[in-house]
Amino acid sequence: MILLNRQIGERAGLGLFLLLSMILLLLAIAAGTGIGEMSIPLDTTYFAVTNRLGWTSVALDPIHQSVIWDYRLSRALVAACCGAGLALCGAVLQSLLRNNLAEPYVLGVSAGASTGAVSIMILGLGAGAVTLSIGAFVGALASFVFVALLSNGARAGAGKTILAGVAASQLFNALTSYIVSTSGNAQQARDVMFWLLGSFGGVRWPEFQLALAVVIIGFLVCMYFARALDAFAFGDDAAASLGIPVDAVRVILFAVTALLTATIVSMVGSIGFVGLVVPHAARFIVGPSHFRLLPTCAVAGAIFMVLADIVSRTVLPQQVLPIGVVTALVGVPFFSVILYRSQRVS
Repeated sequence: MILLNRQIGERAGLGLFLLLSMILLLLAIAAGTGIGEMSIPLDTTYFAVTNRLGWTSVALDPIHQSVIWDYRLSRALVAACCGAGLALCGAVLQSLLRNNLAEPYVLGVSAGASTGAVSIMILGLGAGAVTLSIGAFVGALASFVFVALLSNGARAGAGKTILAGVAASQLFNALTSYIVSTSGNAQQARDVMFWLLGSFGGVRWPEFQLALAVVIIGFLVCMYFARALDAFAFGDDAAASLGIPVDAVRVILFAVTALLTATIVSMVGSIGFVGLVVPHAARFIVGPSHFRLLPTCAVAGAIFMVLADIVSRTVLPQQVLPIGVVTALVGVPFFSVILYRSQRVS
């Protein structure tokens, strides 16, 4: 009875925490919608959204209406989905690989997506029939297949998979650099560099619909395997002793993280360190249980990315920083602390 009451209390506490987190997420999205280079009154921002939802019919400046609905709101929502997806990937990979430094780009998916996108932007592969997103997605999947083959698929250990990811990153980064150096002009090189550092500037409602669908599917799959992820944290033998099909679960979860990361990178470019920072912060707040950790990572990652996007748009007047610069400024010190502590433990 005491154990049951404790479980009920923990679930109620988790529910309250997630409710407060969702409120914070809504406030962050509202801030992302209202804050920008163009000064728009708060009431105008509110009515621009409610008008399009059919709740009100207030006459507004068409430019303000378009900026709020077509640019800022869609951008904030895409940022939230991308942050949630990358944070989920980080939490899953850290458990599967049992490595505190693991994050979505450890598989080299980002580097592969960059090569695919650059091939479309500079080489013009597909003769206009293949879009930038499709090219990046194909490159990301090619990188994932390369890592799977190099690491012997599902039977690879944590260290071997990480080394395979490093090799894939170096290979595809070298290909990207070669394409830019030999085939691109100065303007193309500048555009590629900006894209590689991540940008939400080109996202609109179709990108939000795709990102939302992929993140929801990925979240549901990860939650289904939450118990297995708890077991993986203690090693493959412990997971197998609990009746978990280790190889099959690992393949499924690796595929889900690759799909999430590839979709996000194909839309907004390479954004690093979100999958590293957010899972550790969430684990510090709610503990290691993935039933609590995964929802917390999703919400916290969404909030983090929306706030980072606001900073990228406002920190410099008349300029927009690549979102990867902002996340790196937060992630690199965090990465250094984790690495330092790992060395002390070892």
